Amino acid sequence: MNQTIIFPNLHITLENVGKTFTVFGIEIAYYGLIIAIGMLLGVALILHEAKRNGKNEDDYLDLCIFTIIFAVIGARLYYVIFSWDLYRDNLLNIFNIRQGGLAIYGGVIAGIITGYIVCRIKKMRFLETADMVVLGLLVGQILGRWGNFFNREAFGEYTDGLFAMQLPLNAIRSMDDVTTEMLNHVELIGGDRFISVTPTFLYESLWNLVLLCILMFLRKRKQFDGQIFFLYLLGYGIGRFWIEGMRTDQLLLWNTNIPVSQALAAVLVIVSLVLLGVGYVRKKARCGTGEQAEEKAGEKE
Repeated sequence: MNQTIIFPNLHITLENVGKTFTVFGIEIAYYGLIIAIGMLLGVALILHEAKRNGKNEDDYLDLCIFTIIFAVIGARLYYVIFSWDLYRDNLLNIFNIRQGGLAIYGGVIAGIITGYIVCRIKKMRFLETADMVVLGLLVGQILGRWGNFFNREAFGEYTDGLFAMQLPLNAIRSMDDVTTEMLNHVELIGGDRFISVTPTFLYESLWNLVLLCILMFLRKRKQFDGQIFFLYLLGYGIGRFWIEGMRTDQLLLWNTNIPVSQALAAVLVIVSLVLLGVGYVRKKARCGTGEQAEEKAGEKE
């Protein structure tokens, strides 16, 4: 199998980009390794933020451990539910995630639910906690998308633009992701057939990096608990709606041609805008009440 990945218009050729490597006879998938590194760095940032805000780091470590466990389960269940045809004849494949098959939305949903429950148990303020946790989540998402790069998955339709990525057909994770337009532009390179695709994994990774920088800048300037969390939902939802429309491996709502992740992204944007609006109104109302109280106190004096 040809393991070359080419970015022709950037004049970058990467040879021998394998999907796995071996350590002491044990085969390790880059996909899993990258996700693990993303999780560790994300947890490190969360613990840093907890310390910076004078919080109990042990509580946040417990929160991260439980959230990661159930987020991975949720990400896999989400993918399996909307790709049931791939698993119904071989249920054991549900437990094999070495070749991919984790849907970030499932992880986010399961993570939020788990985080809320842990916060209730430990008597932590959920929205205040979520403002710090989403920063670590973004770190995991930024790195995790590069697992798709090694797996040759999560790409978009044919393109010959600046960031066009060429992949050998015999290395594609699934031929179901290959479109007629891609096949119409197949190029023979070194005796192998290459298709040119849109690197949507790269777009999402860069989008999340920009979003992280914005939220890191705003975190010390937030006006109410939940503001950073809601801005994350808004920013991620906008980016995912745009990028999901380009992908060729979309998970569809049952018996429809509607991409489930794109539909969820639209809902996410609307809900986050409403929650941000409510937060700003409540903040303004509290400020108004405080000013009135100060005026009354001044009159009494």
